[in-house]
Amino acid sequence: MSPEIAALEATAQRHVTAGNVVWREWGEGTPLVLLHGGSGSWRHWLRNIDALSRHYRLLVPDMPGLGESALPEEETPAGAALVLRWGLEALLGPERRYHLTGFSFGANVGGQLAAMEGTHVASYTAVGAASLGLPRPPLDLLKVRDKTGEARREAHRENLARLMFHDRALIDDVALEIQEHNTQHARLRSRGFASSSMLRDALAQAKAPLGGIWGERDAVAWPEVRARLDVLRSLDANLLEAVIPAAGHWVAYEAPEAFNAALLEILAQRAA
Repeated sequence: MSPEIAALEATAQRHVTAGNVVWREWGEGTPLVLLHGGSGSWRHWLRNIDALSRHYRLLVPDMPGLGESALPEEETPAGAALVLRWGLEALLGPERRYHLTGFSFGANVGGQLAAMEGTHVASYTAVGAASLGLPRPPLDLLKVRDKTGEARREAHRENLARLMFHDRALIDDVALEIQEHNTQHARLRSRGFASSSMLRDALAQAKAPLGGIWGERDAVAWPEVRARLDVLRSLDANLLEAVIPAAGHWVAYEAPEAFNAALLEILAQRAA
């Protein structure tokens, strides 16, 4: 395990809630829930936890069926959201009020959760979201299950370059370690939901004000990032948005300083 990952593991407060969902907690203050992407884990937020936990009480689960958390009974975004709702009831209580941010598949799950939770959610910010009823560019990824050693490592590098990063040179050893860990632990299959309108439909039922953050060169959205933001704006005319220049889908890792600043600004405006 890299020193960067180990350091955050060592400082996390660990919780296990109903459905065998594992959460990690850092910081104090108003709660901010971070939901990682598909085939991912809490490690998708590795480069954001330190900065965000200086301002918020971070609650970061491994979503159901991913990382260390058990599969939900219903293997859908709504099924995963329901189990997370149980966890938030246990961790924050009946009068809970929290900000919610979801990345990629986590944005879809977060939308379902926001619809369920109503005014418990102070704000909802989608990061690199799909499932908005818009065409999704075709992305072919390499199979890694049949590979070992250096061939497997290079397949991970290629997949990160195709899907997650805009600048291949920024794919470092830690990103490769995260990708290997996430791949080994992923059981819930999320890609089939990306071309749906599930997130848009859920957010139409949500009460929370909306935000949206994309990497300018997000492979899942390029060249139609603006169309994604327009969908969110059709649901909330007061949408707060940020597009991070020269960054890809995993914008929170590829451009962490710009991403952290953008999310903190959105949350500060909602608090004001």
